[in-house]
Amino acid sequence: MHLWYSLVDSLLPFGWLQHGFMKNALLGVLLVTPIFGLLGTMIVNNKMAFFSDSLGHSALTGIAIGVILGIKNPVWSILFFAVLITIAILVVKEANTASTDTIIGVFSSTAVALGLVILSRNGGFNKYSGYLIGDLLSISPTDLLTLGIVFIMVILLWVIIFNKLLLSSMNPSLARSRGIRVRGYEYLFTIMMAVIVTISIQWVGILIISSLLIIPAAASRNIAKNMRQYHVYSVIIALISGLSGLILSYFWGTATGATIVLVTSTFFAITFIMKLRLL
Repeated sequence: MHLWYSLVDSLLPFGWLQHGFMKNALLGVLLVTPIFGLLGTMIVNNKMAFFSDSLGHSALTGIAIGVILGIKNPVWSILFFAVLITIAILVVKEANTASTDTIIGVFSSTAVALGLVILSRNGGFNKYSGYLIGDLLSISPTDLLTLGIVFIMVILLWVIIFNKLLLSSMNPSLARSRGIRVRGYEYLFTIMMAVIVTISIQWVGILIISSLLIIPAAASRNIAKNMRQYHVYSVIIALISGLSGLILSYFWGTATGATIVLVTSTFFAITFIMKLRLL
């Protein structure tokens, strides 16, 4: 971290970066926004926006499980429940007894209700309300190390499996004919989503985590002409939105995650207008 602090002080001598917590937050933005930009492209392509939202909502029950078990760091209980509900949704979906959005809605609503019931006992929910809006400025060097490891793993995994994952999502029959295990890649991608959402939720917030996954990719889709542009624009929009939102939240005194979402929404509006003009 000393190297990062020295690098920032020498290259970015701005007043708002004189604080250690802002240096940490800046590094957090640089690590997490590219991941959101990448994963968001597949989420939007596969029409999984509702699914990513349900993962955020399931965090409440994950926190509640951690409270019951006496776990000091609820991230592990959130991760456990997020993976559990992910697998449960996929298993029930394969039974073809109801539409995917109905199944996700049932699990999401149940998870939220269960979490609220447990956490609100004896008026104790206020202690956990911070998870609703998140606090990027509270990110610690240990958190950054974890995020850095996850960042490297996601990028490497994305490079290795992207082509097969894309084919599996766009044409499952063709993918199976080429020996690709479609179900396995679906599970792998959704679990990857669960891990990213779980790790990021304490800094971004339950209420807006899905927005940061969806809006950059949706904005990119408005102007991208091919798959490469789609990914590049999504990552760029996510990065610029993250940096702009961080700076604006510092000067405005607002919630960082929510401010970032407003910037990404502005990008979506601009790209939507650009798309209309091209039609």
